[in-house]
Amino acid sequence: MPLRHKSAQKRARQTKKITDRNKKIKALIKGTVKKVIETKDKETAVKEFKQTTKILDRAAAKGVIHKKKAANVKSKLAKRINKAK
Repeated sequence: MPLRHKSAQKRARQTKKITDRNKKIKALIKGTVKKVIETKDKETAVKEFKQTTKILDRAAAKGVIHKKKAANVKSKLAKRINKAK
């Protein structure tokens, strides 16, 4: 059933655009976190961690994820890197 009001149609378009953007960013986050976890070399892991941190902070600033979730993910990754030999 098509939406009748122009404002409802616009809202539907905006929601779709925002949802698509959020999905892309969340997929990017998952990929970069996985890279950090799977990296065996500590130096490489630290470089990947810096990139992941930037992505997490940007996602939190845009409201894709909550800022405390970003902080929790960064904390867990930092602990894992520091524990690695």
